[in-house]
Amino acid sequence: AASDPSSFASPSCCLTRHLHLRCRVDFGAHALRGTAAFTTHAERDALRCLVLDTKDLQVFKVTANGRDAKFAFGEKHSFKGTPLEITLPFEMSRGQEAIIEISFESSPKSSALQWFTPEQTSGKKHPFLFSQCQANHCRAILPCQDTPAVKLTYYAEISVPKELVALMSASRDGEMPDPQDGSRKIYRFRQNVPIPSYLIALVVGDLESRKIGPRTQVWAEKELVDKSAYEFAETEAMLQTAEDLAGPYVWGQYDLLVLPPSFPYGGMENPCLTFVTPTLLVSVTLVKVIAHEISHSWTGNLVTNKTWEHFWLNEGHTVYLERRIGGRLFGEQFRHFKALGGWRELQNTVNTLGDKNPITNLVPNLNEVDPDVAYSSVPYEKGFALLFYLEQLLGGPDVFIGFLKAYIQQFAYKSIVTDDWKTFLYSYFKDKVDVLDKVDWNSWLHAPGMPPVKPTYDMTLTNACVALSQRWIKAKESDLGSFSSADLKGISSHQLIEFLALLLLEAPLPLSHVKRMQQVYDFNAISNSEIRFRWLRLCIQSKWEDAIPLALKMATEQGRMKFTRPLFRDLYNFDKSQDLAVKTFLEHRASMHPVTSMLVGKDLKQDQ
Repeated sequence: AASDPSSFASPSCCLTRHLHLRCRVDFGAHALRGTAAFTTHAERDALRCLVLDTKDLQVFKVTANGRDAKFAFGEKHSFKGTPLEITLPFEMSRGQEAIIEISFESSPKSSALQWFTPEQTSGKKHPFLFSQCQANHCRAILPCQDTPAVKLTYYAEISVPKELVALMSASRDGEMPDPQDGSRKIYRFRQNVPIPSYLIALVVGDLESRKIGPRTQVWAEKELVDKSAYEFAETEAMLQTAEDLAGPYVWGQYDLLVLPPSFPYGGMENPCLTFVTPTLLVSVTLVKVIAHEISHSWTGNLVTNKTWEHFWLNEGHTVYLERRIGGRLFGEQFRHFKALGGWRELQNTVNTLGDKNPITNLVPNLNEVDPDVAYSSVPYEKGFALLFYLEQLLGGPDVFIGFLKAYIQQFAYKSIVTDDWKTFLYSYFKDKVDVLDKVDWNSWLHAPGMPPVKPTYDMTLTNACVALSQRWIKAKESDLGSFSSADLKGISSHQLIEFLALLLLEAPLPLSHVKRMQQVYDFNAISNSEIRFRWLRLCIQSKWEDAIPLALKMATEQGRMKFTRPLFRDLYNFDKSQDLAVKTFLEHRASMHPVTSMLVGKDLKQDQ
């Protein structure tokens, strides 16, 4: 088995198959305290020790089948944390199981957790906590084999202040008063489908829910719950479309949780409970994100990348499914329009990272590379482009969805690498091996920069965006009068996003152009987050000083890294706003999500 460069655990020696977690959420100390009991299966004979991942954890005691076990911490690594080496009080032979129980406490600076004071929430009355474990932060909550190569089921009992609600990436299994503390309540959870550690998730807050479908509730703070229920009303229709494309949904419940604005991602596919950013409530791409997270119920959560080097297996297939759902809902031209937008997004990323940068490989080498630092649109959009190219090569969408369904069936409940996928592709299309052999596999999988071949795209919906962006790029000062609000007649919000994205791929427009664009289109009045983000980047890149406060406001009043990092980067690269960008970041750093603060710190050369 390929070893995981991002983990200290050794799954070849033993596997943790089930976790029984009991813990207390301490808002005063910003800590989780409790016990993690792992049902551990020996994979070889004469097993006397095992290694678990930890990061900034305290460990008080370890037992094996109730007997004390010796333990010691290894050497601390800059981002991988510290290996926990456990010596068993007995020898295990291959196939034997033992219960290893660890008493632990998380650190207030855990990279997996963000703690909010009441003032930082919508309701202003109660504190709030959420976790984000992907890629390798579960080890900053509890000791575990923190590699996607290992899957386990879990049962959890979580004690929280009784006025709050706890939710996890699992089925809810009831609640009871905490027998040890009358001011607290214990919530119970059960996840019967084996999952990798990065999908363990916890949220605690003053949450309410609304039922929006037969298997879906939306959870949010009271202030947002009705708007959220309204905006996510189409969820069941998307679930049914996804089942039709990918096979039965095995997780039971599909709930949605709307988090505070500092949540670093658009969405996180935690099983049974997708986490989403509130920026979706003012976005036209809401359907895209929900379709994406729903699709992960098959690609990612059921069939999982064995290490983060094969992350494209999770994300490329999920983007492919997400766009197939979009195609079912809005037509094939729309799917092609979104696919081409993704190709441009990839171009943008390759321009930013550099076309010789090894992290633009579809399958990068992550030896001594932090997966959070390597994270980009590459596994999503280069991965999608490969699948879209193969779809066109192998007989079209209907043929290719047959492959995808069979692939999910073949590898469900497993963790795999790219070679497993490729071998299965060849066996499924055994009558088309000659076609597959013409694919430049080495360039697609192992070369940096843009892919060797560009798929074919239907241009119907893109042409209007290209035409309008070209008019602005070619316009001289004397042409600026020819633009008017009528230019946007018949242009959808999706096309507006694409129009701005096309301009961002070019050299910055003259300041006079951007000022005129504001005059005729009034983009400053648009609250839609995807449009506003691109518009403000355009303004800052064209050095319009009036946009500086607007861009700083957007970069700090929400924390979705897709928006926050590029805005801060552009502000840092503009001489007139560089110092203010750094000053604003330093003022906000303490209330930012730990991963966002680390990455923006690197972008602004402020890493501690």
